[in-house]
Amino acid sequence: MNAQDILSRYYDTDTELYRILKAHSEDVTGKALQIARMHAEMNLDTGFIEEAAMLHDIGIFLCDAPDIYCRGKAAYICHGYLGADLVRREGYPLHALVCERHTGAGLSAVEIAARNLPLPVRDMLPVSGEERLICFADKFFSKTRLGKEKSVDRITQGLSRYGDEQVARFRALCKLFLG
Repeated sequence: MNAQDILSRYYDTDTELYRILKAHSEDVTGKALQIARMHAEMNLDTGFIEEAAMLHDIGIFLCDAPDIYCRGKAAYICHGYLGADLVRREGYPLHALVCERHTGAGLSAVEIAARNLPLPVRDMLPVSGEERLICFADKFFSKTRLGKEKSVDRITQGLSRYGDEQVARFRALCKLFLG
């Protein structure tokens, strides 16, 4: 599979949106691979990580986020499951799970329902080691400050706005991947 070929089917590669998506995805990929290399004992599939990390945000163009040139109709929080739908249609169901499960520190059906989020009410929690790693690595980078890695404290503060479950999940990922 060539993630670049898939991205170019949905994005004009000569746009600012594509530049942002590619730079962010490369940052996330680099962080995920760096952490994977530190944890040989986990037997993580680095080829899969590289592909899925490049595709994890493929659905952003379907959302309304003008600051990053996204002119779609859906709320930004929908980009994960909408991107998963695209990647499933491309024939990559495991990569699609990464798209769907990377938002926040993952979202449970209970959280989605309780917060009345515009998402299908189902668990969207990272399960496999690769899913958890890409979800974790994604938290370190935004699309508005490309190339600037956030600290664990800053990430935790940001997630705290979305509830204790988000913070607890992120801390568990910190423990898993950073010790």
